[in-house]
Amino acid sequence: MQGKVLPERSATQVYVGIDVCKAKLDVYIHPLGLRYAFANDAQGIKRLKRCLEAYEVARVVMEATGKFHRAAHRSLDAGGFAVAVVNPLRSRLFAEAVGALAKTDGVDCRMLAILGESLEPDASAPPSELMEGLQELLRCRDAALAARTALLNQLGATTAPPAVIEIKRQLRAAETAIANLGEEIERLIAADPLLARRMAILTSIPGVGIATAIALIVGLSEIGSLSAKEAAMIAGLAPIACDSGDHNGARHIRGGRPHLRRALYMAALSASRRNPALKIFYDRLIASGKKAKVALTAVMRKLLVLANTLVAQNRPWEPLHA
Repeated sequence: MQGKVLPERSATQVYVGIDVCKAKLDVYIHPLGLRYAFANDAQGIKRLKRCLEAYEVARVVMEATGKFHRAAHRSLDAGGFAVAVVNPLRSRLFAEAVGALAKTDGVDCRMLAILGESLEPDASAPPSELMEGLQELLRCRDAALAARTALLNQLGATTAPPAVIEIKRQLRAAETAIANLGEEIERLIAADPLLARRMAILTSIPGVGIATAIALIVGLSEIGSLSAKEAAMIAGLAPIACDSGDHNGARHIRGGRPHLRRALYMAALSASRRNPALKIFYDRLIASGKKAKVALTAVMRKLLVLANTLVAQNRPWEPLHA
């Protein structure tokens, strides 16, 4: 642009760590050791992008912080930067592993930049606005379900008539919220051809109802593009080894997305009775001496892999597929 002098681009490849909070973005550029701070708003993000254009950026790393990182993630991705959004627990464990026990905004953004260079986390595109909206609606519905469960527990332990009346009033409000949010989620999915097709595919699987299909569509937006192992790991259904020397420890599942496991648990209960292939699989595990919970977890994993495969192949479930 006329009258504007652009900064000379640095030839050094750098990694950028961004610690995100509601008001600001703390930025560290590694290995140059440069620090910046920008407002977490449209103008601040614009200045951040202008600043980063002067460098050969290999990776931008930020933590998942609810909704506060979304605008920066979307804008940087649109600007051509490779952005990796990492689990805050992963970045904290990394910081402790390299001896950074203190936790401040300055330390966090530096550790994120060094993590980017050391671990090279995969860059990810931000979800679409539709998917972000669906995720917020689903989180709100899950909160209403949790509130309903808590209120039902209170109702069972309460005898005072005024308290019973109030709890029942709150229960009615929670039920209304659950129903309204569920209808809105289904409406948005039905209005999108791709998501509507996924809904049809997933609900064709015996044992998978609308609630489980919604959890998979919204909570696992990557479905159909993952390998079987990746899908199981993301959902926290992959058995983790615990071996050392001559000791072979029992495998346990851990980590992953708990809302997916909750949805798949209920689906697995139904599938172990209604889905012919999975019922045979479940009965065989029980007959071999596996505990019911272990067998059910295996069914959950099978169900998830099946759903991922069908979405990838864009076909509904069939009793006998060629």
